[in-house]
Amino acid sequence: MNKQKGMVMMDNKELTAYENIYSEIKETLLQSRKQAYTSVNFSMVQAYWQIGKIIVEHEQSGNLRSDYGKSILPEISNRLQQEFGKGFSVRTLQQMKKFYVMFPIANALRSQLTWTHYRALLRVENEEARQWYMNEAVACAWSGRQLDRQISTLYYERLLSSREKEPVMNEAKELLKPLAVEEFIKDPYVLDFLNLKDYPALRDREQIRLNPLINWRAGTI
Repeated sequence: MNKQKGMVMMDNKELTAYENIYSEIKETLLQSRKQAYTSVNFSMVQAYWQIGKIIVEHEQSGNLRSDYGKSILPEISNRLQQEFGKGFSVRTLQQMKKFYVMFPIANALRSQLTWTHYRALLRVENEEARQWYMNEAVACAWSGRQLDRQISTLYYERLLSSREKEPVMNEAKELLKPLAVEEFIKDPYVLDFLNLKDYPALRDREQIRLNPLINWRAGTI
């Protein structure tokens, strides 16, 4: 074995032990990152669903239906952005409302899907198609961008109407690229949710690559 920077010469037994230990540590870190990814994103999805529920309930009670209601949501948006970051525009709040309306059962939310996934699903008005895209996104582990791409190319609709399914499926597979688990920390929606978009450590791409978990609020999460 050639000597590399920071590595001493090893015999075969030492090399085998080294590889085994490194592999186990690497797997532990990858699993931990995956769990963190799922936990943060699903917490965000649940929070945004709850916000949508609050808006809908106030509309139904009349609090947001009168003329003065037109100014309430923008004011709430401004205050939320000042206190919790830029991810709470009026448009985003309206998306959260639509999210709750389209997915009214909290227990039916999928922990594997992120807010980016659900934002893409909000564009699918057909309930059957929306359910299909959601199931496929979970089963095939599509990223939010991949799901958005499949929806934009009308994958479900073309598959449903095509007599030859295989060419359509092959075309869809070519559009899919593997997504590293740690890429979630660069997701602007995640950064907005955690109020980390302007956090200095996240401007350093190498810092993100080396410490994707430690850099969240300098370890306070």
